[in-house]
Amino acid sequence: IIRENAKEIVSTLKHTDIDVIMLTGDNEKTAKSIADILEIKNVIANVTPSEKTKIIKDLKEEGKIVMMCGDGINDSPALALSDIGVSVNSGTDIARDSSDVILTKNDLSSIINLINISKKTIKNIKQNLFWAFFYNTLMIPIAIGVLSPFGIAINPMIASLAMVLSSFTVILNALRLKRIRL
Repeated sequence: IIRENAKEIVSTLKHTDIDVIMLTGDNEKTAKSIADILEIKNVIANVTPSEKTKIIKDLKEEGKIVMMCGDGINDSPALALSDIGVSVNSGTDIARDSSDVILTKNDLSSIINLINISKKTIKNIKQNLFWAFFYNTLMIPIAIGVLSPFGIAINPMIASLAMVLSSFTVILNALRLKRIRL
C-alpha cells in the first residue's frame, strides 16, 4: 500500500536536490513496481536489516547526510544509525524508539515540514552566533579600554547593557521560529 501523497513528497524532495532511495526488504518486483509509481530511480530491494545498516553506513562514509524513514522492526537498526531517523506514529514501538523524530500525523508531508524547520533553525542559529560574536568583539575591547588611546572608550556599565541587549536580540531572533507556517 502506497501512502497518501507519497508521490508528491518524493517529487518535492527530488526538486530540493535530495536523493531519494527506496531501501526495502520487499522483493525486487514489488519494489520496482512501487518505485515506478513514485518515480524513484534508486531502488535497493530484498535487503535484510543488517544490509540496510551497511547501506546507511556506506552513504554516511561517502559524506552524505542520511535521513531514514521507516516504520517496522526491520527498519529499527537503520533508523538508529542514520543521521536523522524518522518514524511514523503508526510504526512499531521499536521503530519509534529507534527514531530521532516521530511524525505524529501519519502524513508524509510532515517530512517536508521537518526539513524546512531544520533549515530555518540552522539559519537562525547562524544569525544568533553572528550577533553574539558581533557584540562581544565590539564591546569587550572597548569596555576594557583597548581603544582608549584612540579616544574610543565606553563605560563598562554601558558595555554590560550592550551584552544584555545582545542576549535579548538572540532570544527575540530565536522566538521568530515560533512563527513558521507549516
